[in-house]
Amino acid sequence: MNPLRRYETIMEILLAQKEVTVNELSERLDVTGKTIREDLAKLEEKGLLVRIHGGAVLAQSDQLGILSTKEPIIKHADQKSEIATIALRYIQPRDIIALDGGSTTLEIARRLENQPLTVVTNDLFIISELLHKEEIRLVVPGGYRLRNMLAGPEAVDYVNKLNIQKSFISATGVHLQHGFTIYTSDHADYKRALIRSSATVYGVADHYKFGQCALRTFASLSEVAMILTDSALPAEIAKQYRDAGIQIVTQ
Repeated sequence: MNPLRRYETIMEILLAQKEVTVNELSERLDVTGKTIREDLAKLEEKGLLVRIHGGAVLAQSDQLGILSTKEPIIKHADQKSEIATIALRYIQPRDIIALDGGSTTLEIARRLENQPLTVVTNDLFIISELLHKEEIRLVVPGGYRLRNMLAGPEAVDYVNKLNIQKSFISATGVHLQHGFTIYTSDHADYKRALIRSSATVYGVADHYKFGQCALRTFASLSEVAMILTDSALPAEIAKQYRDAGIQIVTQ
């Protein structure tokens, strides 16, 4: 297993368990404890985990973008509600939209009126939220279940054949140099498919995610029409992105 795949596997385990030991990783990845400790050091340098005695814990448990398989407790709920309110301004009746998986897009789904609308999503919580809104046509790609989302080549192939008007894309981190990032590659191909299949792409991210960088870049900042965020984004940070040609919408 190459180092990048080891890093992804370590992050996948941490996403599921929040904490892991060197011995456990050594056994599961079939490498020495020395190799695991070196891997953990590199991931800690990236700010993805924090090493503790004999193992590591997740560094940014409130910024996963991937929710628990149980009913989610949404952190930064006020900010996500604010972003959802902004997003609704860009959604019209009879639109074909995609809601990427995540807590902010879940809040958008909760606020959608029961109206003629087509919604493509791979998020099980969003699916559950929209099932009772009978006017909304729900389109669910195939794939296997990974925590609260569907993933895999079947989902990607399905989305590649769609004509989506507007996609709302989530991320673990939003960074000037590294773009939109996530922890693992499991959902990167799906996100890329949404971007390819959409006429307009909106990034949705609360202000805590700006300046953050996870392991995998799945899109450059220039691939989205605008980033919708909350009003707590510092003015100097917003200016940096606008100066780079990125449209930031905060109200």
